[in-house]
Amino acid sequence: MKKIIVDKLPRIIKNRKKLEKKLQVKITHRGKEVYIEGEPEDEYIAEKTIDALDFGFPFSAAIGIKEQNFEFEVINIKEHTKRKDLERIRGRIIGTKGKTLQTLSQLTNCNLELKDNRVGIIGEPEYLKNAGDAIVLLIKGTKQGNAYQFLEKRQPKSIGDLGLKE
Repeated sequence: MKKIIVDKLPRIIKNRKKLEKKLQVKITHRGKEVYIEGEPEDEYIAEKTIDALDFGFPFSAAIGIKEQNFEFEVINIKEHTKRKDLERIRGRIIGTKGKTLQTLSQLTNCNLELKDNRVGIIGEPEYLKNAGDAIVLLIKGTKQGNAYQFLEKRQPKSIGDLGLKE
């Protein structure tokens, strides 16, 4: 049985039945504590999914952790900079009217969310590393265009047809 402390409890309660069905675990709560009961690997996936919901991701993106084998990662802005003007750094990551965050999301095929001084990323493992690296570049002061160029150069190549299927 795992215990998680959650800030956005109403989101988890509202989706509890769907979460229990899809994640194959039993979810109970007391105060801000959420308890997960099930098989160990199901508990692990449920913990990641509930953390993603608590972070602010939509249900469809968070459930992708189970259904599409996505990974969930959090980058703390304070770990990558010594600057004190964190509002400015958050502004650089979001961009004008959210355009930078949206462009990063499209280039990396990942879902991105910004909460306080942390950036959450949900996506396929091969894309997750590139998305994290691009966010760190922006935190360190790289221009948005250079971060986009970095992502375009490091796109994972899709495996073509090897002629094995008829």
